Amino acid sequence: MPFIFHITSAPQWEQDQLAGIYQGDTLASEGFIHCSTLQQVEGVANRYFTGQTDLLLLCINSDQVQAEIKYKALVGDEEYPHIYGPLNLDAVTEVAPWAPQPDGTFALPAAIANS
Repeated sequence: MPFIFHITSAPQWEQDQLAGIYQGDTLASEGFIHCSTLQQVEGVANRYFTGQTDLLLLCINSDQVQAEIKYKALVGDEEYPHIYGPLNLDAVTEVAPWAPQPDGTFALPAAIANS
């Protein structure tokens, strides 16, 4: 299965689960949900989320996502996956709590790194 990953806060995930569909915090403002590949997600966490303690890592089966997924480079040449519409919850195969290390940086959760 081709997986993509999305970092979210626990309150955002809980709110969107109650709504029955995930929109995250950027779908309304930017028109898409930011995602990463496995090779990109740790760098994204360390670039944008250092020190945050309420994070979850969503593992998404891209074959099950109902909205369109496009790979685009927003900064530089590296392309990141973006979901252009709400994310159907059944495409999320795992939700892993993602706490920072003592220095505030992130390393992939063991459950994800070893899968």
